[in-house]
Amino acid sequence: MALNRNYILLFLFSLVMTVSGLASMPPLDRDEPRFVQATKQMVESGDYVDIRFQQTSRYQKPIGIYWLQSAAVTLSGKGAEAPIWVYRTVSALGIAIAVLAIAWTGTNLFGANTGIAAGLVMAAIFATAFEGRDAKTDAMLLACCVAAQGALAQIYLASRRDEPVASHLWWIFWIAQGAAILIKGPVAPLLSALTIAVLFAFERDGRWLSKLRAGRGLLLVVLIVLPWLALITLKTHGDFLQQSVGKDMLNKVASGEESHGLPPGFYMLTYSLFMWPFGLIAVGAGLRALNRLRDDPRLRFCLAWYIPFWLVFELIPTKLPHYVLPAYPGMALLIGWLLTLPAQEANAPLRRWQQWLWWATAFGLVVVSLGLAAVCIGAPVYLNGSFSWWSIPAAAAALGAGYLAFSRQLQVPLRRIGAIAICAGITYALLFGVIAPSLKPMWLGPAIKAAVLANRFCENTVLASAEFQEPSLVFLVGTKTVLTDVGGVASHLLADPACALGLAPVGDEQKLNGLLAGQGKSATRLTQIDGLNYSSGDKMSLGLYRIAQ
Repeated sequence: MALNRNYILLFLFSLVMTVSGLASMPPLDRDEPRFVQATKQMVESGDYVDIRFQQTSRYQKPIGIYWLQSAAVTLSGKGAEAPIWVYRTVSALGIAIAVLAIAWTGTNLFGANTGIAAGLVMAAIFATAFEGRDAKTDAMLLACCVAAQGALAQIYLASRRDEPVASHLWWIFWIAQGAAILIKGPVAPLLSALTIAVLFAFERDGRWLSKLRAGRGLLLVVLIVLPWLALITLKTHGDFLQQSVGKDMLNKVASGEESHGLPPGFYMLTYSLFMWPFGLIAVGAGLRALNRLRDDPRLRFCLAWYIPFWLVFELIPTKLPHYVLPAYPGMALLIGWLLTLPAQEANAPLRRWQQWLWWATAFGLVVVSLGLAAVCIGAPVYLNGSFSWWSIPAAAAALGAGYLAFSRQLQVPLRRIGAIAICAGITYALLFGVIAPSLKPMWLGPAIKAAVLANRFCENTVLASAEFQEPSLVFLVGTKTVLTDVGGVASHLLADPACALGLAPVGDEQKLNGLLAGQGKSATRLTQIDGLNYSSGDKMSLGLYRIAQ
């Protein structure tokens, strides 16, 4: 009963950590609106096989996340008009499942306190706080990865101890692998394969792998993945495989894709942010585990979970911070493992090179804590020209989390881990739920939507937009929204002079009217929207136009 209570509390704690901002944060360009718009079009069209953004195929990722978001939209009862928070509930649930899965894993490997500590860490780091509020693949992928790795860890450990392996574990492993493939392709299989390969290289013994029942398991994965894969292949005449594997995946491995090509070391530099506020504590636990690597197979598994996956993604040219998120749970387990050691043993001095690494990470903790506090205070002043009183508790919570996490002792008590997590949660709640949504100049999409609703003359009004062509505009204003140039705006207005609306930079107003003059028409500016396109960094002054009546 106590264990069940712990799991329920961790699940609820994770949901509380991510609920703020689900509804108040506008769609985050550019990836999130592409996902939710593709789901929206599935609901509008009733086609749950093909994946499209407007008329363009979207075959970078498989169908899984779109099905889950479609289910959330259907359950909401709002249909294609469902707001962004409905889509984001899938990600919030994904993080909560990952928290439960890591608590389950930690409890079965090291004991109940380790499970609680690992669950608190996973619920409270910046990476999961952000991904839990972002309607993309990564939160649900994390849930699948942790479930698969958790089952794999328990199979491995039982085999090493010559204990019977619970029959449900291989089911969990393979079902999680199949679900993960439907969500984001080969990421989860790669994580498990790297873990297994490193364990085999270290031990030269793979007999325990027979407990995975690979024959039945692979058949189960095929049964999960093949039906949709066959349907999409037939429907697209092979274009899905060509684009998802031939272009998206292989291009990312071979070269920097989508302007995200970066050299090795990127994940080291961003570690302190995305593992904040537990990055320093995790590094300390990892270094202590390295010193006992040969003594404990549980530690070997945790390090084999993190290190090879991190190294592979450091070597791949295309880099985004969330790519290494599936590795972080391995470090969360090590934080909990330290709680099982006597204090004197856990806090023994590290080796000299390890102390240097620890201090470098400590510097990162200080920088990120101060940086988050500065953003909470400075962003409203810079963008809104006014001070927000919500900035004070947000900055104080960020500094409090950093202060509590800056521990000279490697072993951090469970109560202190909980206090750090609560401080981080307050920071996220205010930053994502209150401060960021209040930065009106950043949110051009919602401002444009409000202007269109206030100025449209027909129920079937369609907007054509020049210059501002972010995917969020399509999701917010409507699937038929036309992303074009000034010439396209002019053509759109002329095609439907009674109802059409056009959006163009105010600086191009003369050009727009020149194009319309050839047809004896002119444009009336209905309103002006000023703001910042944070995706490109451009300041914009946009006019909303219609044909002069």
